[in-house]
Amino acid sequence: MDLQSRLDSPSQPAANAAAGTGKRPFNLLRWYAFVSLAIILSVAVGLGLISSRFVISQSVERDALLTAQFIQAIASAEVRHVSIPNVRTMGELLDPRMDQSFPDVDPQARRSARGEFLDHIANLPDTLLANIYAPDRMVIWSSNPALVGKMIEADEDLERAFEDKVGVSASYHNVDQARSEQKFITPPEQLFIENYIPLFDADGENVTAMVEIYKEPRDLILRIERGLVLIWLAVALGAALIYGGLYWLMYRANRQMAVQQKRLINNETFVALGEMSSAVAHSLRNPLASIRSSAELAQEIEEGPAQKNIGDIISQVDRMSHWVRQLLQSLRPLNDEVEAVEIEPVLKDSLQAFTLQLRRQGIEVQVGTLADVRVLSQPALLGQIFNSLIANALEAMAEGGTLRVEQLMKGRKTVVLRVRDSGKGMTEAQLRMALKPFYTTKQGGLGVGLVLVKRIMERFGGSVRLSSQEGEGTTVQLNFRVARLPAAQ
Repeated sequence: MDLQSRLDSPSQPAANAAAGTGKRPFNLLRWYAFVSLAIILSVAVGLGLISSRFVISQSVERDALLTAQFIQAIASAEVRHVSIPNVRTMGELLDPRMDQSFPDVDPQARRSARGEFLDHIANLPDTLLANIYAPDRMVIWSSNPALVGKMIEADEDLERAFEDKVGVSASYHNVDQARSEQKFITPPEQLFIENYIPLFDADGENVTAMVEIYKEPRDLILRIERGLVLIWLAVALGAALIYGGLYWLMYRANRQMAVQQKRLINNETFVALGEMSSAVAHSLRNPLASIRSSAELAQEIEEGPAQKNIGDIISQVDRMSHWVRQLLQSLRPLNDEVEAVEIEPVLKDSLQAFTLQLRRQGIEVQVGTLADVRVLSQPALLGQIFNSLIANALEAMAEGGTLRVEQLMKGRKTVVLRVRDSGKGMTEAQLRMALKPFYTTKQGGLGVGLVLVKRIMERFGGSVRLSSQEGEGTTVQLNFRVARLPAAQ
Protein backbone atom coordinates (compact mmCIF):
# COMPACT_ATOMS: atom_id res chain seq x y z
CA MET A 1 0.00 0.00 0.00
CA ASP A 2 1.47 3.40 -1.06
CA LEU A 3 1.49 6.53 1.07
CA GLN A 4 -1.54 8.10 -0.66
CA SER A 5 -3.55 4.95 0.06
CA ARG A 6 -2.51 5.13 3.70
CA LEU A 7 -3.68 8.75 3.82
CA ASP A 8 -7.07 7.79 2.43
CA SER A 9 -7.47 4.77 4.68
CA PRO A 10 -8.78 6.61 7.83
CA SER A 11 -11.89 7.70 5.97
CA GLN A 12 -12.48 4.33 4.37
CA PRO A 13 -14.14 2.57 7.34
CA ALA A 14 -16.88 5.20 7.54
CA ALA A 15 -17.43 5.08 3.79
CA ASN A 16 -17.46 1.28 3.80
CA ALA A 17 -19.88 1.25 6.75
CA ALA A 18 -22.24 3.63 4.95
CA ALA A 19 -22.01 1.55 1.78
CA GLY A 20 -22.54 -1.65 3.73
CA THR A 21 -25.72 -0.44 5.41
CA GLY A 22 -27.09 1.01 2.18
CA LYS A 23 -27.89 4.32 3.88
CA ARG A 24 -27.01 7.74 2.63
CA PRO A 25 -24.99 9.93 4.97
CA PHE A 26 -27.07 12.33 7.06
CA ASN A 27 -27.54 15.61 5.18
CA LEU A 28 -28.19 18.31 7.78
CA LEU A 29 -29.03 21.05 5.29
CA ARG A 30 -31.54 18.94 3.35
CA TRP A 31 -33.32 17.74 6.49
CA TYR A 32 -33.39 21.27 7.88
CA ALA A 33 -34.81 22.58 4.60
CA PHE A 34 -37.69 20.07 4.62
CA VAL A 35 -38.45 20.13 8.34
CA SER A 36 -38.23 23.91 8.72
CA LEU A 37 -40.33 24.40 5.58
CA ALA A 38 -43.02 22.08 6.95
CA ILE A 39 -43.03 23.79 10.36
CA ILE A 40 -43.02 27.33 8.96
CA LEU A 41 -45.77 26.49 6.44
CA SER A 42 -47.88 24.89 9.17
CA VAL A 43 -47.47 27.90 11.46
CA ALA A 44 -48.07 30.34 8.58
CA VAL A 45 -51.23 28.55 7.42
CA GLY A 46 -52.48 28.34 11.00
CA LEU A 47 -51.87 32.04 11.58
CA GLY A 48 -53.48 32.86 8.25
CA LEU A 49 -56.59 30.84 9.04
CA ILE A 50 -56.89 32.28 12.56
CA SER A 51 -56.41 35.83 11.27
CA SER A 52 -58.89 35.29 8.44
CA ARG A 53 -61.49 33.84 10.77
CA PHE A 54 -60.95 36.71 13.22
CA VAL A 55 -61.34 39.34 10.50
CA ILE A 56 -64.52 37.74 9.14
CA SER A 57 -66.12 37.19 12.55
CA GLN A 58 -65.27 40.67 13.80
CA SER A 59 -66.53 42.27 10.61
CA VAL A 60 -69.78 40.29 10.72
CA GLU A 61 -70.33 41.09 14.40
CA ARG A 62 -69.65 44.76 13.82
CA ASP A 63 -72.09 44.87 10.91
CA ALA A 64 -74.70 43.01 12.99
CA LEU A 65 -74.27 45.46 15.87
CA LEU A 66 -74.71 48.46 13.57
CA THR A 67 -77.78 46.88 11.97
CA ALA A 68 -79.35 46.14 15.36
CA GLN A 69 -78.69 49.65 16.63
CA PHE A 70 -80.19 51.12 13.44
CA ILE A 71 -83.37 49.01 13.61
CA GLN A 72 -83.87 49.64 17.33
CA ALA A 73 -83.37 53.36 16.75
CA ILE A 74 -85.98 53.31 13.94
CA ALA A 75 -88.43 51.46 16.22
CA SER A 76 -88.04 54.00 19.01
CA ALA A 77 -88.33 56.91 16.57
CA GLU A 78 -91.53 55.60 15.01
CA VAL A 79 -93.13 55.02 18.43
CA ARG A 80 -92.36 58.57 19.44
CA HIS A 81 -93.58 59.84 16.08
CA VAL A 82 -97.11 58.32 16.22
CA SER A 83 -97.63 59.06 19.95
CA ILE A 84 -100.10 56.23 20.54
CA PRO A 85 -101.34 56.22 24.17
CA ASN A 86 -100.50 53.22 26.34
CA VAL A 87 -98.18 51.82 23.65
CA ARG A 88 -94.54 52.41 24.44
CA THR A 89 -92.63 49.96 22.13
CA MET A 90 -92.79 49.01 18.45
CA GLY A 91 -92.88 45.28 19.28
CA GLU A 92 -96.43 45.68 20.59
CA LEU A 93 -97.59 47.12 17.25
CA LEU A 94 -96.11 44.61 14.82
CA ASP A 95 -98.38 41.58 15.36
CA PRO A 96 -101.76 42.21 13.62
CA ARG A 97 -103.33 39.58 15.85
CA MET A 98 -102.84 41.90 18.81
CA ASP A 99 -104.86 44.76 17.30
CA GLN A 100 -107.98 43.72 19.25
CA SER A 101 -106.04 43.92 22.52
CA PHE A 102 -105.94 47.72 22.25
CA PRO A 103 -109.52 48.86 21.57
CA ASP A 104 -108.76 52.38 22.71
CA VAL A 105 -106.05 52.79 20.05
CA ASP A 106 -106.92 54.22 16.69
CA PRO A 107 -106.48 51.33 14.23
CA GLN A 108 -105.36 53.73 11.52
CA ALA A 109 -102.58 55.15 13.72
CA ARG A 110 -101.50 51.66 14.63
CA ARG A 111 -101.36 50.57 11.00
CA SER A 112 -99.56 53.79 10.04
CA ALA A 113 -96.83 53.30 12.65
CA ARG A 114 -96.44 49.66 11.71
CA GLY A 115 -96.33 50.43 8.00
CA GLU A 116 -93.67 53.09 8.31
CA PHE A 117 -91.45 50.84 10.40
CA LEU A 118 -91.89 47.89 8.03
CA ASP A 119 -91.17 50.15 5.05
CA HIS A 120 -87.86 51.10 6.65
CA ILE A 121 -87.06 47.43 7.22
CA ALA A 122 -87.96 46.46 3.66
CA ASN A 123 -85.70 49.16 2.22
CA LEU A 124 -82.61 48.57 4.29
CA PRO A 125 -79.52 48.60 2.02
CA ASP A 126 -78.08 45.24 0.90
CA THR A 127 -81.08 43.37 2.33
CA LEU A 128 -81.91 40.02 0.73
CA LEU A 129 -84.77 39.01 3.04
CA ALA A 130 -86.41 40.45 6.16
CA ASN A 131 -88.68 38.48 8.51
CA ILE A 132 -90.43 39.45 11.75
CA TYR A 133 -91.43 36.74 14.23
CA ALA A 134 -93.96 36.81 17.01
CA PRO A 135 -93.06 35.17 20.34
CA ASP A 136 -94.85 32.00 19.18
CA ARG A 137 -92.33 31.77 16.25
CA MET A 138 -94.87 32.66 13.58
CA VAL A 139 -93.78 34.93 10.73
CA ILE A 140 -96.02 37.99 11.12
CA TRP A 141 -94.33 39.93 8.33
CA SER A 142 -91.76 39.19 5.61
CA SER A 143 -90.35 40.89 2.54
CA ASN A 144 -91.24 37.58 0.85
CA PRO A 145 -95.05 37.41 1.19
CA ALA A 146 -94.98 33.61 0.79
CA LEU A 147 -93.45 33.28 4.28
CA VAL A 148 -96.11 35.30 6.15
CA GLY A 149 -98.11 33.12 8.54
CA LYS A 150 -95.64 30.24 8.63
CA MET A 151 -94.53 28.71 11.92
CA ILE A 152 -90.76 28.26 12.16
CA GLU A 153 -89.65 25.30 14.25
CA ALA A 154 -86.28 23.74 15.08
CA ASP A 155 -84.31 26.88 14.28
CA GLU A 156 -81.49 26.96 16.81
CA ASP A 157 -80.44 30.55 16.12
CA LEU A 158 -84.02 31.81 16.43
CA GLU A 159 -84.57 29.89 19.64
CA ARG A 160 -81.31 31.17 21.11
CA ALA A 161 -82.22 34.75 20.24
CA PHE A 162 -85.62 34.44 22.01
CA GLU A 163 -84.27 32.58 25.02
CA ASP A 164 -81.06 34.53 25.60
CA LYS A 165 -82.70 37.85 24.64
CA VAL A 166 -79.58 38.91 22.76
CA GLY A 167 -78.80 39.59 19.14
CA VAL A 168 -77.49 36.62 17.17
CA SER A 169 -75.47 36.88 13.96
CA ALA A 170 -74.06 34.28 11.59
CA SER A 171 -72.44 34.23 8.14
CA TYR A 172 -73.13 31.79 5.31
CA HIS A 173 -71.77 31.10 1.86
CA ASN A 174 -74.55 28.78 0.66
CA VAL A 175 -78.31 28.74 1.12
CA ASP A 176 -79.52 26.00 3.46
CA GLN A 177 -82.53 24.51 1.69
CA ALA A 178 -83.58 22.71 4.88
CA ARG A 179 -84.35 26.04 6.58
CA SER A 180 -87.81 27.11 5.55
CA GLU A 181 -87.23 30.79 6.32
CA GLN A 182 -84.32 31.08 3.85
CA LYS A 183 -86.59 31.68 0.85
CA PHE A 184 -84.85 34.48 -1.00
CA ILE A 185 -86.51 36.34 -3.84
CA THR A 186 -83.05 37.37 -5.02
CA PRO A 187 -80.53 34.61 -4.17
CA PRO A 188 -77.18 35.71 -2.67
CA GLU A 189 -74.10 35.71 -4.86
CA GLN A 190 -71.47 35.06 -2.22
CA LEU A 191 -71.18 35.70 1.52
CA PHE A 192 -74.42 36.72 3.25
CA ILE A 193 -75.14 37.54 6.89
CA GLU A 194 -78.12 36.58 9.06
CA ASN A 195 -79.00 38.85 11.98
CA TYR A 196 -81.61 38.30 14.72
CA ILE A 197 -82.57 41.56 16.45
CA PRO A 198 -84.92 41.34 19.47
CA LEU A 199 -87.50 44.06 20.22
CA PHE A 200 -88.47 44.29 23.89
CA ASP A 201 -91.48 45.44 25.85
CA ALA A 202 -91.51 48.65 27.90
CA ASP A 203 -89.81 46.91 30.85
CA GLY A 204 -87.03 45.53 28.67
CA GLU A 205 -87.56 42.00 29.99
CA ASN A 206 -89.75 40.19 27.45
CA VAL A 207 -89.14 39.88 23.72
CA THR A 208 -92.29 41.06 21.92
CA ALA A 209 -90.93 40.56 18.38
CA MET A 210 -87.84 39.28 16.63
CA VAL A 211 -86.53 40.92 13.47
CA GLU A 212 -84.52 38.67 11.15
CA ILE A 213 -82.40 40.38 8.47
CA TYR A 214 -80.49 38.60 5.71
CA LYS A 215 -77.92 40.95 4.19
CA GLU A 216 -75.29 40.73 1.50
CA PRO A 217 -73.15 43.80 2.29
CA ARG A 218 -71.08 44.08 -0.90
CA ASP A 219 -68.90 46.90 0.36
CA LEU A 220 -68.13 44.97 3.55
CA ILE A 221 -67.43 41.82 1.54
CA LEU A 222 -65.00 43.70 -0.70
CA ARG A 223 -63.23 45.07 2.35
CA ILE A 224 -63.08 41.61 3.92
CA GLU A 225 -61.65 40.19 0.69
CA ARG A 226 -59.01 42.91 0.51
CA GLY A 227 -58.18 42.32 4.16
CA LEU A 228 -57.86 38.57 3.57
CA VAL A 229 -55.60 39.15 0.56
CA LEU A 230 -53.37 41.44 2.63
CA ILE A 231 -53.33 38.93 5.50
CA TRP A 232 -52.30 36.04 3.27
CA LEU A 233 -49.74 38.16 1.41
CA ALA A 234 -48.25 39.25 4.74
CA VAL A 235 -48.26 35.65 6.00
CA ALA A 236 -46.64 34.37 2.78
CA LEU A 237 -44.04 37.14 2.76
CA GLY A 238 -43.28 36.68 6.45
CA ALA A 239 -42.97 32.91 6.07
CA ALA A 240 -40.71 33.35 3.02
CA LEU A 241 -38.49 35.86 4.84
CA ILE A 242 -38.25 33.69 7.96
CA TYR A 243 -37.55 30.55 5.94
CA GLY A 244 -35.05 32.34 3.70
CA GLY A 245 -33.25 33.95 6.63
CA LEU A 246 -33.06 30.74 8.66
CA TYR A 247 -32.07 28.69 5.60
CA TRP A 248 -29.31 31.19 4.79
CA LEU A 249 -28.01 31.03 8.35
CA MET A 250 -28.11 27.23 8.32
CA TYR A 251 -26.46 27.16 4.90
CA ARG A 252 -23.64 29.37 6.13
CA ALA A 253 -23.34 27.34 9.33
CA ASN A 254 -23.34 24.08 7.39
CA ARG A 255 -20.62 25.35 5.06
CA GLN A 256 -18.60 26.59 7.99
CA MET A 257 -18.99 23.23 9.72
CA ALA A 258 -17.93 21.44 6.53
CA VAL A 259 -14.86 23.67 6.22
CA GLN A 260 -13.97 23.18 9.86
CA GLN A 261 -14.51 19.44 9.58
CA LYS A 262 -12.29 19.34 6.52
CA ARG A 263 -9.64 21.37 8.31
CA LEU A 264 -9.89 19.10 11.33
CA ILE A 265 -9.47 16.00 9.20
CA ASN A 266 -6.57 17.58 7.34
CA ASN A 267 -4.95 18.68 10.59
CA GLU A 268 -5.35 15.22 12.08
CA THR A 269 -3.91 13.70 8.91
CA PHE A 270 -0.99 16.07 8.82
CA VAL A 271 -0.35 15.61 12.53
CA ALA A 272 -0.23 11.85 12.05
CA LEU A 273 1.98 12.21 9.01
CA GLY A 274 4.15 14.70 10.86
CA GLU A 275 4.68 12.28 13.71
CA MET A 276 5.42 9.49 11.25
CA SER A 277 7.72 11.73 9.20
CA SER A 278 9.59 12.88 12.29
CA ALA A 279 10.16 9.30 13.30
CA VAL A 280 11.28 8.38 9.78
CA ALA A 281 13.50 11.47 9.52
CA HIS A 282 15.22 10.82 12.84
CA SER A 283 15.70 7.21 11.83
CA LEU A 284 17.13 8.12 8.42
CA ARG A 285 19.24 11.16 9.19
CA ASN A 286 21.98 9.38 11.11
CA PRO A 287 22.33 6.51 8.60
CA LEU A 288 22.27 8.97 5.71
CA ALA A 289 24.88 11.16 7.37
CA SER A 290 27.02 8.10 8.05
CA ILE A 291 26.66 6.89 4.46
CA ARG A 292 27.58 10.31 3.08
CA SER A 293 30.59 10.65 5.38
CA SER A 294 31.81 7.21 4.41
CA ALA A 295 31.30 7.99 0.73
CA GLU A 296 33.21 11.25 1.00
CA LEU A 297 36.03 9.45 2.81
CA ALA A 298 36.08 6.76 0.13
CA GLN A 299 36.06 9.44 -2.56
CA GLU A 300 39.18 10.98 -1.08
CA ILE A 301 40.97 7.64 -0.90
CA GLU A 302 39.72 6.01 -4.12
CA GLU A 303 40.96 7.51 -7.38
CA GLY A 304 39.95 4.71 -9.73
CA PRO A 305 36.75 3.94 -11.67
CA ALA A 306 34.75 3.78 -8.43
CA GLN A 307 34.77 7.58 -8.23
CA LYS A 308 31.62 7.77 -10.40
CA ASN A 309 29.75 5.26 -8.24
CA ILE A 310 30.80 7.08 -5.07
CA GLY A 311 29.57 10.35 -6.59
CA ASP A 312 26.22 8.70 -7.37
CA ILE A 313 25.97 7.54 -3.75
CA ILE A 314 26.59 11.06 -2.47
CA SER A 315 24.07 12.64 -4.89
CA GLN A 316 21.41 10.08 -4.02
CA VAL A 317 22.00 10.60 -0.29
CA ASP A 318 21.66 14.37 -0.82
CA ARG A 319 18.48 13.75 -2.77
CA MET A 320 17.04 11.64 0.04
CA SER A 321 18.02 14.27 2.60
CA HIS A 322 16.29 16.92 0.49
CA TRP A 323 13.13 14.75 0.41
CA VAL A 324 13.19 14.39 4.17
CA ARG A 325 13.50 18.17 4.61
CA GLN A 326 10.68 18.80 2.14
CA LEU A 327 8.45 16.26 3.86
CA LEU A 328 9.05 17.75 7.30
CA GLN A 329 8.49 21.27 5.99
CA SER A 330 5.22 20.40 4.25
CA LEU A 331 3.78 18.58 7.25
CA ARG A 332 4.77 20.85 10.09
CA PRO A 333 1.89 22.86 11.67
CA LEU A 334 1.40 26.38 10.31
CA ASN A 335 1.12 28.27 13.56
CA ASP A 336 2.94 31.43 12.54
CA GLU A 337 1.38 34.71 13.50
CA VAL A 338 -0.44 36.64 10.77
CA GLU A 339 1.45 39.67 9.50
CA ALA A 340 0.91 42.41 6.94
CA VAL A 341 3.34 41.54 4.14
CA GLU A 342 4.16 43.46 0.94
CA ILE A 343 4.01 41.15 -2.07
CA GLU A 344 6.51 42.84 -4.38
CA PRO A 345 9.67 42.63 -2.21
CA VAL A 346 9.05 38.96 -1.38
CA LEU A 347 8.42 38.15 -5.05
CA LYS A 348 11.62 39.91 -6.11
CA ASP A 349 13.64 37.96 -3.53
CA SER A 350 12.24 34.66 -4.83
CA LEU A 351 12.95 35.56 -8.46
CA GLN A 352 16.46 36.67 -7.49
CA ALA A 353 17.11 33.28 -5.90
CA PHE A 354 16.22 31.52 -9.17
CA THR A 355 17.96 34.00 -11.50
CA LEU A 356 20.71 31.61 -12.63
CA GLN A 357 18.33 28.72 -13.34
CA LEU A 358 15.89 30.98 -15.18
CA ARG A 359 18.69 32.41 -17.27
CA ARG A 360 20.23 28.98 -17.93
CA GLN A 361 16.90 27.60 -19.25
CA GLY A 362 16.20 30.70 -21.35
CA ILE A 363 13.05 31.67 -19.46
CA GLU A 364 11.85 35.25 -19.81
CA VAL A 365 10.33 36.71 -16.64
CA GLN A 366 7.61 39.36 -16.98
CA VAL A 367 6.36 41.07 -13.83
CA GLY A 368 3.36 43.39 -14.22
CA THR A 369 2.65 46.44 -12.11
CA LEU A 370 1.83 45.45 -8.55
CA ALA A 371 -0.19 47.80 -6.38
CA ASP A 372 1.25 49.01 -3.11
CA VAL A 373 -0.80 46.67 -0.95
CA ARG A 374 -0.16 44.50 2.08
CA VAL A 375 -1.69 41.06 2.41
CA LEU A 376 -2.26 38.75 5.35
CA SER A 377 0.57 36.24 5.36
CA GLN A 378 4.04 35.68 6.80
CA PRO A 379 7.21 36.67 4.90
CA ALA A 380 8.90 33.27 5.00
CA LEU A 381 5.73 31.40 4.05
CA LEU A 382 4.85 33.85 1.29
CA GLY A 383 8.37 33.32 -0.06
CA GLN A 384 7.79 29.56 0.10
CA ILE A 385 4.68 30.02 -2.09
CA PHE A 386 6.61 31.90 -4.78
CA ASN A 387 9.57 29.48 -4.55
CA SER A 388 7.30 26.47 -5.12
CA LEU A 389 5.52 28.10 -8.06
CA ILE A 390 8.78 29.23 -9.71
CA ALA A 391 10.29 25.75 -9.22
CA ASN A 392 7.24 24.18 -10.87
CA ALA A 393 7.50 26.66 -13.75
CA LEU A 394 11.17 25.74 -14.25
CA GLU A 395 10.22 22.07 -14.38
CA ALA A 396 7.43 22.77 -16.90
CA MET A 397 9.62 24.98 -19.18
CA ALA A 398 12.73 22.85 -19.54
CA GLU A 399 13.27 24.19 -23.06
CA GLY A 400 12.55 27.83 -22.28
CA GLY A 401 9.44 29.97 -22.27
CA THR A 402 7.81 32.88 -20.46
CA LEU A 403 6.93 33.26 -16.80
CA ARG A 404 4.51 36.11 -16.16
CA VAL A 405 3.39 37.45 -12.79
CA GLU A 406 0.59 40.04 -12.81
CA GLN A 407 -2.07 41.49 -10.59
CA LEU A 408 -5.61 40.84 -11.83
CA MET A 409 -7.72 42.68 -9.29
CA LYS A 410 -7.42 44.66 -6.10
CA GLY A 411 -10.40 45.33 -3.89
CA ARG A 412 -10.92 46.56 -0.38
CA LYS A 413 -10.73 43.03 1.03
CA THR A 414 -8.93 40.90 -1.56
CA VAL A 415 -6.12 41.12 -4.08
CA VAL A 416 -5.69 38.55 -6.86
CA LEU A 417 -2.27 37.60 -8.23
CA ARG A 418 -1.75 35.41 -11.29
CA VAL A 419 1.39 33.38 -12.00
CA ARG A 420 1.40 31.96 -15.52
CA ASP A 421 3.95 29.88 -17.41
CA SER A 422 4.06 28.79 -21.06
CA GLY A 423 5.23 25.29 -20.28
CA LYS A 424 3.94 21.88 -21.20
CA GLY A 425 0.76 22.23 -19.10
CA MET A 426 -1.28 19.43 -17.57
CA THR A 427 -4.00 17.07 -18.67
CA GLU A 428 -7.43 17.19 -17.00
CA ALA A 429 -6.58 14.16 -14.89
CA GLN A 430 -3.29 15.72 -13.77
CA LEU A 431 -5.07 19.01 -12.99
CA ARG A 432 -7.59 17.24 -10.76
CA MET A 433 -4.79 15.58 -8.80
CA ALA A 434 -2.39 18.54 -8.71
CA LEU A 435 -3.36 19.68 -5.21
CA LYS A 436 -3.45 16.18 -3.72
CA PRO A 437 -0.64 15.30 -1.30
CA PHE A 438 2.29 13.31 -2.74
CA TYR A 439 1.06 13.46 -6.32
CA THR A 440 3.74 14.59 -8.77
CA THR A 441 4.70 14.28 -12.41
CA LYS A 442 8.33 15.30 -11.78
CA GLN A 443 11.17 12.89 -12.10
CA GLY A 444 12.09 12.16 -8.51
CA GLY A 445 9.62 14.69 -7.09
CA LEU A 446 7.82 14.29 -3.77
CA GLY A 447 4.53 16.04 -4.63
CA VAL A 448 4.26 18.41 -1.68
CA GLY A 449 4.99 21.80 -3.30
CA LEU A 450 1.49 22.76 -4.44
CA VAL A 451 -0.02 21.16 -1.34
CA LEU A 452 2.13 23.45 0.79
CA VAL A 453 1.04 26.44 -1.33
CA LYS A 454 -2.61 25.53 -0.77
CA ARG A 455 -2.13 25.06 2.97
CA ILE A 456 -0.35 28.38 3.38
CA MET A 457 -2.97 30.30 1.37
CA GLU A 458 -5.85 28.76 3.33
CA ARG A 459 -4.02 29.28 6.61
CA PHE A 460 -4.19 33.05 6.06
CA GLY A 461 -7.75 33.12 4.73
CA GLY A 462 -6.86 33.05 1.02
CA SER A 463 -7.29 30.49 -1.71
CA VAL A 464 -5.50 29.09 -4.74
CA ARG A 465 -6.94 28.01 -8.08
CA LEU A 466 -5.23 26.13 -10.91
CA SER A 467 -6.04 26.15 -14.60
CA SER A 468 -4.01 24.43 -17.26
CA GLN A 469 -4.17 23.14 -20.79
CA GLU A 470 -1.82 20.57 -22.19
CA GLY A 471 0.79 22.20 -24.42
CA GLU A 472 -0.24 25.76 -23.52
CA GLY A 473 0.97 26.22 -19.98
CA THR A 474 -0.38 26.49 -16.44
CA THR A 475 -1.94 29.41 -14.56
CA VAL A 476 -2.00 29.68 -10.78
CA GLN A 477 -4.37 32.27 -9.31
CA LEU A 478 -3.64 33.39 -5.75
CA ASN A 479 -6.42 35.17 -3.83
CA PHE A 480 -4.96 37.05 -0.85
CA ARG A 481 -6.77 38.86 1.92
CA VAL A 482 -5.82 42.52 2.15
CA ALA A 483 -4.28 43.50 5.48
CA ARG A 484 -4.92 47.20 5.18
CA LEU A 485 -5.27 49.86 2.52
CA PRO A 486 -2.33 52.17 1.88
CA ALA A 487 -2.54 55.49 3.66
CA ALA A 488 -2.53 57.38 0.31
CA GLN A 489 -5.90 55.88 -0.57
